[in-house]
Amino acid sequence: MNSPISRRTVTVSLLAGAAALGTPGAAFATPSPSADLASRPHHHEQPTIVLIHGAFADASSWSAVVERLQRLGHHALAPALPLRGLASDAAYIRSVLDSVPGPIVLVGHSYGGAVISVAAADAPRVKALVYIAAFVPDVGESALELTDKYPGSTLAQAASPQYYPLPGGGEGEELVIKQELFREQFAAGVPATTAQAMAVGQRPIALAALQEKATAAAWKRLPSWCLVATEDRNIPPAAEQWMAERAHAHTVRVRAPHAVAVSDPAPVTQLILRAAHSAC
Repeated sequence: MNSPISRRTVTVSLLAGAAALGTPGAAFATPSPSADLASRPHHHEQPTIVLIHGAFADASSWSAVVERLQRLGHHALAPALPLRGLASDAAYIRSVLDSVPGPIVLVGHSYGGAVISVAAADAPRVKALVYIAAFVPDVGESALELTDKYPGSTLAQAASPQYYPLPGGGEGEELVIKQELFREQFAAGVPATTAQAMAVGQRPIALAALQEKATAAAWKRLPSWCLVATEDRNIPPAAEQWMAERAHAHTVRVRAPHAVAVSDPAPVTQLILRAAHSAC
């Protein structure tokens, strides 16, 4: 993408040394706030961090991030997403949010970004949104439409259709990533054994969910943070950058694959901590 980078954008380098949260790999080019945030006194209730996975993944994709958040004393919740339709998925997540006391920081990866944009639209306890290699749709936009906005996605070549019964009869079409292509497509840089386990346990997504248009855009009223995965092969990085700039989000760039929460959990956690601190 040739458009200028937003002045809020922070470039992240995998060569910047060990991340402040204790693992080698990607790190913020600016000083990490994580230790600071953990020790800083809070005068308000800390938010619960609710993590929403996307297509071809499950809640376990957040495991390394959850471990880091819990180590720093933060409460996290990572519900399973049905992946059957944008409106129904958002309604389900909204029901989860209604069960969480106190303020919330809502985090979405991939298709989960579209879900949180809709689910948080009328959720008063959501104080911040965090998009991790995610869709940030406006009203009337679908995930597939945003994927096609810029070149670079190879998902169509890597995915296969399969079919499932619909209530009342008929069949729905869902997509899975071919196991032999999963690591290259979704999790490049993740250890081969881990990527293979992810491929075996991937959650299919209904094609209709990717085609369904968003009916709300909570990022228009809530402060937002975005992580652009510059090696993403599912969502073109140029599309991620464009959506982040349109949302006026605090943005970082990480040289990582689509499954950045698995490959590089430290910068993902750091970005979430920044959003959480803003919500305190």
